[in-house]
Amino acid sequence: MLSSITQPISSLMQIAAHGRKVEPSLLIDWLFSPIDPSRPHEIEGFSSWHARLMVLAWMVLIPLGILGARFFKVLPKQDWPNDLDNPSWWYAHLIFQWSGAALSVVAMGLILWEIKEVQLFASPHHFLGWITVLLLVFQVLGGLFRGSKGGPTYPAKDGSYRGDHFDMSKRRVVFETLHKSLGYIALLCAFLAVFVGLWSSNAMIWIWVVLGLWVVALGLIFRVLQKRHNPISTYQAIWGPDPSLPGNKSR
Repeated sequence: MLSSITQPISSLMQIAAHGRKVEPSLLIDWLFSPIDPSRPHEIEGFSSWHARLMVLAWMVLIPLGILGARFFKVLPKQDWPNDLDNPSWWYAHLIFQWSGAALSVVAMGLILWEIKEVQLFASPHHFLGWITVLLLVFQVLGGLFRGSKGGPTYPAKDGSYRGDHFDMSKRRVVFETLHKSLGYIALLCAFLAVFVGLWSSNAMIWIWVVLGLWVVALGLIFRVLQKRHNPISTYQAIWGPDPSLPGNKSR
């Protein structure tokens, strides 16, 4: 795999080093050649749409939803903590994650329709893909059992502010810990599944380049936002940093 990438690059660099112009057609031919020249590029029918939908879901939509939830609970022009509980990040997170989940379901349906069986351990791609899907199901179900909200905007029937989130109950703490950690694990498994799938299908080099640069860009965006924004927790974004609040007391 490595030699199939480095050899053409080395040839292009040698041409440039001798002062000769690198023909665009040579570069284009290289970009549109499979990563492993000893094998054909084979992916068609439902498999090709399975790949496209999974890439869109797990390389684009779901990462963007994670970035929105982590770094934009408080918007740049929002007068926090005087202006609390801006739900924009929540709706964006739901739209991106549910869209990614829906595309994943369609993609799984397409591939199961084509291969006619569930193959858990047929290849590393199958194994990583099923782990990703199972974690996705767990994330969706976990979100449904995250508990009550409470607080001034969602008081209990007795008028009190009690609620799993407002009180940061054990149930809510467990949910947040699992939801965040398993979400990142699912994303990592998905990234690995995508690149293993690219190798299995002997994808063209331009696809590797584009997706590789996209992953690097996501990492850089995450790092920059982490350093600049110092992410505010969901609790404080909704109810503020008052140390007398039950959720802030428990931190």
